[in-house]
Amino acid sequence: MVNTTEQQTEPVVEINCDELIGVFTNFLQFDVANGSASGDTIVTYWTQVKQYLEWCRESKLDPRAATRETIKIYRWWLLERGYKSKTIAIKLTAVSRLYDAAMEYGLMGSNPAWGIKPPSESIDPAARITYLEQGEATVLLQAVAQSLCAGRRCANGTSLDPRLPLKTLRDKLLMGVMTLEGTRTVEMHRLNIGDVVRQGQKVGLKVSSKRHTRVVPLTPQLGEIIEGYLTTLRGAGFDCMVDSPLLINLSNYGRGERLSRRGIRQVVDKYLQATNLKYMEGRTLSAHSLRHTAGTLALRNGASLRQVQDLLGHADPRTTAIYAHVGDRWENNPALKVGIDLL
Repeated sequence: MVNTTEQQTEPVVEINCDELIGVFTNFLQFDVANGSASGDTIVTYWTQVKQYLEWCRESKLDPRAATRETIKIYRWWLLERGYKSKTIAIKLTAVSRLYDAAMEYGLMGSNPAWGIKPPSESIDPAARITYLEQGEATVLLQAVAQSLCAGRRCANGTSLDPRLPLKTLRDKLLMGVMTLEGTRTVEMHRLNIGDVVRQGQKVGLKVSSKRHTRVVPLTPQLGEIIEGYLTTLRGAGFDCMVDSPLLINLSNYGRGERLSRRGIRQVVDKYLQATNLKYMEGRTLSAHSLRHTAGTLALRNGASLRQVQDLLGHADPRTTAIYAHVGDRWENNPALKVGIDLL
C-alpha cells in the first residue's frame, strides 16, 4: 500500500562553481582591458555574473554545461522581470566574459553566449537624449556662483575673485566642465591634480573613460576657474600632490576625500533644482543630461561632427550623430515647410 501522506521532494542539486569563479577572478585581474580594468568595471562584471550564477543555481543548471539555448532562456528571464534592453545587453556581456574566462583557462571549448544579442529596442534612441537649451544652460551656469567681486582678470575681461569660497569654485568648475565640455560623471570623479594639462597659456584635463584616455581642452574661462580653484585648494591646506583628487568632498563627513560619483550627481541636481530645470513637463534632467547638452549645443553652434566626437570621446561616430539628429529634428521639422495656416 502506498503511503499517500509522504511528500516526494526533488533531490537537491549541488553545483560547484568554485573553479569557474576562480578563473573569472583571474581573468578580470589579468585579461580585461589588458590587465588595467577599472574598479568600476570589475564591480559591474561581478555584480552581473553573480546574478547569472544565482539564476543557474535556482534553475538547477550547471553553468559549465550551458548552451546557446540556456543563454536565450536567461535573456527571456531577464526580459520577463522588466529589465530594459540596454541593461540586458550589459548583463549578457558580463556572462559572455565569464565564458571567455572559462575558455582562456581551458575549462570550456566554446562560449555559449557569443552572438546572443539583447532584445530589440522599440524606443527611439533620440528619445533618451535630454539636454538644456542654450538659454537654460546659461541660466544654470550663472546660478552656480556670482563672482562679481574684483579679482584676477579672465580672458574675456570679466573678473574672478580669488577669495571665493572653495566649494563655490569647485562647483563652478564641475558644472562648467560637464556642461560645456561634456565630460562623464565617472571621468570627473577620477580626475587627479596631475591630470591638469598645460600647453602654454592653455589648460586642459586628461580624463580617463572605460576604453581610453583623452585630453579635454578647457575654454579660457574654465582655465581661469581651475587656476583659482587650485590656488584656493592649496591655501586651504589640502594635499595637492600629483595623485591627489582634483574634486574633493567639502562636507563635514569625508572632508578632503575624493568627491564620489553620487556626490557629483548631488551637486548637479542641487543646481538643476535651484533653477527649476530638474523637473519639467515631458522632461527630467540629470547629470548625464549635461553631457547631452554639450554635444547638442556644440553641433548647433557650428562644430563639426568629428570635433564633437573627439571632445566627447565617442568611439563610434554614430553615437555622436544622435545629437545632430535630435537638433535637426526640432530645428528643421519638414512640416514647417508645408506652410498651411492652422490658426
